[in-house]
Formats: sequence, structure tokens, C-alpha cells
Amino acid sequence: MPNPDRPRLCRVAGRDTWHIYDARRRISTGCTDRAEAELVLSVYLTDRGKPQLKIISIAVILERYLLDRQERGIPGFDRLRDAHKPLTRIIGAKPPEAINEAECRRYIAARRKDQMSDATIRTELQALRAALNWAATPDARLITAAPRITMPQRPDPRVRWLTRGEAARLLAACDAHHVQLFVTIALNTGARSGAILSLTWDRVDLVARRVDFREQGIARTKKRRVLVPINDTLFNALFEAKALATTEHVIEWAGDAIKRIKHGFRNAAERAGLKGVTPHVLRHTAVTWQLQEGISPWDVAGMVGMTEEVVREVYGHHHPDYLERAARALG
Repeated sequence: MPNPDRPRLCRVAGRDTWHIYDARRRISTGCTDRAEAELVLSVYLTDRGKPQLKIISIAVILERYLLDRQERGIPGFDRLRDAHKPLTRIIGAKPPEAINEAECRRYIAARRKDQMSDATIRTELQALRAALNWAATPDARLITAAPRITMPQRPDPRVRWLTRGEAARLLAACDAHHVQLFVTIALNTGARSGAILSLTWDRVDLVARRVDFREQGIARTKKRRVLVPINDTLFNALFEAKALATTEHVIEWAGDAIKRIKHGFRNAAERAGLKGVTPHVLRHTAVTWQLQEGISPWDVAGMVGMTEEVVREVYGHHHPDYLERAARALG
């Protein structure tokens, strides 16, 4: 005979989702599907004796994770927020207990239907995994355990880079000084867009000819920021820009710092007749040019803030000595 005091699933008038009925109180599972609701119930029953019993939605976890990163000053806030938008729209109402392989594959199918690439979908699901892992930490304690996230297969790297001629056309097509300065810095340092846009003049030493992309008070992440030398091309551009500066930021427009460069950059790329070129392509270009000149992967990695492993794996074929010793050994 079933125990009447045992929590069970029930329907609530006017609601599409299943609820858990427990001791005269109802708790929404966030699931309209009975099988998913059963899974939430099973986790609820397992965790009854643990401190955390509250059912929380994916949307709330994403929101709190984003706020936590913002409060700690971790860079990449805008990009992470963009990744959270489709996650919130598609699975935000569900509890983390409902996230399994089948649910992940449904999300992948939905985003492919939105014409999103597998690389973009992986980025979004990686953001979900990071948020859920954070929610299970002792500091957050929003959930007892993070579910496993299934992702589409990692696509083969297809790195678009600019030839010297294409880069010259792009620079000539920059009708705004701040866009041209951004392109010049990116091509001559290999720095990421966020590091360039947040760069301030107090970290540019034109005497010692060094640019320090590291920011005080900003937590370090895997996307390292480094101290790099200033070559002659970059020195001339920065010297001119410093004389015209009206704010503390190197990249400025109309007396204000700039958070995003996509619009102005896209217009310049279109005028230059360049397809498939984004600001991040400039980073690929800087790495590729260095390797083509015979610079060692170790030095390139130090210059752009990558690991030597990534430089070798993704860009190594551009080096003139790529696998040459291995080929000679077979001769």
C-alpha cells in the first residue's frame, strides 16, 4: 500500500508544470513532461535529508553565476551574457535535475534549427556547465551536484587569417581613427579584443616600449593577458594616438571608452571586400605571421598569451620548419 505521506507528483489547476506534493505544500518541478518530473522527484527524495531541498531553475542559476562573475571583476561578462540568452530561452524554466543527455541533445537540435554552428553551441553549453559547476560549489550551494553536459563534437579548427595585402586593405578601409588604431594594435600584439578595448594609457610605456594588457584587480583566467613589446609600427600609431587622447582609454570615441568594436570593424571589413573576418581573426593573423617568419611556438605563445600546445596544434603548420625533422628521418 503506498505511503500517503511520501512526496508525490501532482497537477495544479491552471498550471502546465508538474508539482511535488510534500506535507501539504506544493513545489513546482519546472517540468511539463512527466518523465522529467519523475527525475526531479527522485532527486528530491534522495536529497530530503540534505540541507539543500529548494528546487531552483536553470535561469536563476545562470543569473546568479553571471552576477557573481561581475562582482568579482572577471572579464568576459558581455560574451557570457550573450551565451546565457539562448540557454535561458530554451531550458531556463527547467531545474538542473532535468538536464541529462537527452535534454542536451534537444538543446543542440534547437540551436541547429536556429542556424547556429556547433562551435557556437559548444560555447553556450560550456557556459551552462560552468554555471552548474559553480552552483554546486560550497560557496554557492544552490544544488547538491552538477549534471553532466553533453556537447556536440568539437569541430576541426578552421583558422581564418589575413594576408599582408588583406591587412593593408582593411587598415585603409577604416574610416574611423579608433577602429584603425584597434586593428593596428591587434595585428602587432595578437591581443584579444577585450584586452585592447580595456587598455588604458597608464599601462602603455612609450619610453620602455611595452604594453601591459594585465589589469590590476582583475582575476586571472585561462585567457591570459601579457606584457608585450612595442614594435616600430605600433609605436608610431600609439605616439600619435597619445597626443590626441581625451580619456584614459587607448581606444576611445567621442570622449568615451568603447565596449564593443564589432559594428565599426564589420563596416571596414565590408568596404575592404573581406568575408568571414571578425576582430578575432586579427589574433589568428598575428600568430600566423609570427610563425611564417620562423618565430618559435614558445615565443609566439608568450607574445599572445596562449599555451605552446595550442600554438603548435592549431597554427603550427604555418611554421617553415613544420615537421621537417620528422620528414628527414623518413628519407
